[in-house]
Amino acid sequence: MKDKILETMTEFPIIAAVREIKDVKEAVSSNTQVIFLLSGDIMNICDLVDFIKKNGKIAFVHFDLIEGLGKDTKAVEYIAERIKPHGIISTRNNILDHAKDFGLFSIQRLFMLDSQALKTGLSSAKQIRPDAVEILPGIMPSIIKEVANDVLMPVIAGGLVRTKEEVINAIKAGAIAVSTSEKSLWFIE
Repeated sequence: MKDKILETMTEFPIIAAVREIKDVKEAVSSNTQVIFLLSGDIMNICDLVDFIKKNGKIAFVHFDLIEGLGKDTKAVEYIAERIKPHGIISTRNNILDHAKDFGLFSIQRLFMLDSQALKTGLSSAKQIRPDAVEILPGIMPSIIKEVANDVLMPVIAGGLVRTKEEVINAIKAGAIAVSTSEKSLWFIE
């Protein structure tokens, strides 16, 4: 299944990053095939993931942003066995480690704020070995290229990506996909 997810991301490189629940229907009706849920709570996340999956899309939940959920291994088990997304996104190393134990596709989110954050992020990704890393902000082609060459795993660019040109630049730099909350990009062919 993980190979299928990577194949889909490569074939349909724009990922809908959904920040507001009201935008899930629009994301599902868009040309994107992968949806990152960046909001939700323990009362609605299961229904949201089910809705996305029933519409033939790949669903990821951002573990750190689900309200009402503990930040421990039992919470990962709950997500894997009850909510059943295709994968999770997190900045937390222990969560990503446990996600792999439950067969979830794991994406490590790395905020590239400065040189030290870059160094720490690269070290962490090499240690954790998630299925992919997401670099934020996603509008730094030289950093995307450096990370892609260094970690030797799929890189997703995200954050502040607002134009088709920025999507193209990120992919040319080595990203396999680009996550964006810019709805107009969700409908690009």
